[in-house]
Amino acid sequence: MAALTAFSAGLAAELGPKNIRVNTVSPGPTRTAMWESPEGLGGQVAAALGVPIEAIVAGALEPVGMLTGRLSEPHEVADLITFLLSDRAGNITGADYLIDGGALRTA
Repeated sequence: MAALTAFSAGLAAELGPKNIRVNTVSPGPTRTAMWESPEGLGGQVAAALGVPIEAIVAGALEPVGMLTGRLSEPHEVADLITFLLSDRAGNITGADYLIDGGALRTA
């Protein structure tokens, strides 16, 4: 993740004068088949915690660091990307946006 963030910051610096914005979006656990499938990562987390996968999907993620206690919804990630592509974010560049329910603690 650090390499991608550094690369995009470099691109933002290089392309900014040409009015090209570069940002990254780093989603954490998001309600997709990867988390909802018993064979996927959600199933593995559920097995490791000794809980049914339904508990993981329903939001039992606080014990593993999700401050909101739930998975992100795909539309939340899409909404963030849509905002960053819009004119309303016209002066935002060189940034990385985490959408992970507070799982990663940053300074």
